[in-house]
Amino acid sequence: MTASILRAAPDGPPAPADAADLPVYPGRVIGLEGPTGLGLTRIGLSMLSATPASCRVVVDVRGWLCPLAAWEVGIDPDHLTVVRCDDAHRWSRALAVLLDGVKAIYAEVPRGVKEARLRRLGAKARARKATVILRPLAGSIPSGMAFMRMRAVRVEWVGAREGHGSLDSRTLGVELSGKGAAGQYQMVEVEDDGTRPVRVVSRLVTPQIGRSVG
Repeated sequence: MTASILRAAPDGPPAPADAADLPVYPGRVIGLEGPTGLGLTRIGLSMLSATPASCRVVVDVRGWLCPLAAWEVGIDPDHLTVVRCDDAHRWSRALAVLLDGVKAIYAEVPRGVKEARLRRLGAKARARKATVILRPLAGSIPSGMAFMRMRAVRVEWVGAREGHGSLDSRTLGVELSGKGAAGQYQMVEVEDDGTRPVRVVSRLVTPQIGRSVG
């Protein structure tokens, strides 16, 4: 699906950009939070594709990920590795080993990983200058650990009417917080039509609703 992130536009019409505008800098941890089925995996893979790393790794906890989903957003099949691990203890060890040699990782986080362990992994990511995108399957990223947190708060499906017709797209409302969001809570929308890779489009005027600590 195409995911278009609609952000605050100070003036003028919406201007398209690409996924590289998202903060996926080396040594940064990004948290993706929200219920399953809203398109967060798609966003995470798109952000992974925007990293400059030559090798990218996806850690699949649920066993659901199809490599085609990564290829569709522009990740070279020859430079993609999928690691499947659903055990919390082994997951932590696997991610620690991956951080010794991989600079771009998208990882689902299984239930049961302790906060202290996540913080140590975050510190290692910063020390190794690796981009790590974490998608917890339950709960959230520990406060202050992520450079930016993206939390899905609502979704709207476009195309079907009264249970009939085909789905044209979905619009996902996402709350941003952390240093990557200038230390403030921000609301953006992500549009997904299922045909192209992610691109960023400015549109929403977003009110300031406070400051974040993540």
